[in-house]
Amino acid sequence: MRLARTLRPAAVYVLLSAAALAVLYPLLYTVLQSFMTNEEAAAYPPKLFPSGLYLGGLATVLQLIPIGTFIRNSFVIASAIMIGQAVIASFAAYAFVYIRFKGGKLWFALFVSTMMVPWEVTVIPNYLTVKGWGWLDTYPGLIVPFLASAFGVFLLRQFFLQLPRELFEAARIDGCGHFRHMAVIVLPLSRPALATLAVYTFLNAWNMYLWPLLITNSDGMRTVQIGVSMLQFEEFTAWNLVLCGILLVLLPSLLILVFGLKQLVRGITAGAVKG
Repeated sequence: MRLARTLRPAAVYVLLSAAALAVLYPLLYTVLQSFMTNEEAAAYPPKLFPSGLYLGGLATVLQLIPIGTFIRNSFVIASAIMIGQAVIASFAAYAFVYIRFKGGKLWFALFVSTMMVPWEVTVIPNYLTVKGWGWLDTYPGLIVPFLASAFGVFLLRQFFLQLPRELFEAARIDGCGHFRHMAVIVLPLSRPALATLAVYTFLNAWNMYLWPLLITNSDGMRTVQIGVSMLQFEEFTAWNLVLCGILLVLLPSLLILVFGLKQLVRGITAGAVKG
């Protein structure tokens, strides 16, 4: 029995390690391939580890495409969408929780039901609207259509509902208005949920491909996802260069994920434990 109790945790750790390795393998493969020469990347059978720290691929990517401009555009767009969604979702969620108005539950249900509408359905109407406003190939055209999110409102509303109602009643007795109550009490207590929404929104905006491809036509407004596709040519494709571009694209989003991981986990698990 003692042997069985000892082997059971060991088996669990082995399975978890194997699963973690399977998840991390594409990222590790990308990093290793980025430091290979063209000959090593094209070798058969494929090599897993580079013979040295070759930086020529990264330098070639920087020469072929303006990757710095693409990263700047994606960072500006993703940051603006992240801030916009956090602000708009916070106000909307606060209204649904703390302000009583006729048909509030019905309006919330209708609002959340938009999550079931595929984004592809709205591409053509959004494109025609952006074109009519003269926002093609501009930052507003890339940002404004994504400033409101039903998911963000739903996430923050569910978190606000967990806050003690007595805090709101005590604040009202002390003469605290809605804006002060929201800024001083609700938002500071909701930092895990706000961080979760911020990281989730930033990564989604960073990885957008179809919408920037549709409304941009100059290299000065392209984003990183389109920039990586520009490393594939009709004549040939040097996969080590493509993976070098992917590595450069991944770095900012990985940094955001690393620094926001603690708050992200707290936000996801906030409603799982009572007490």
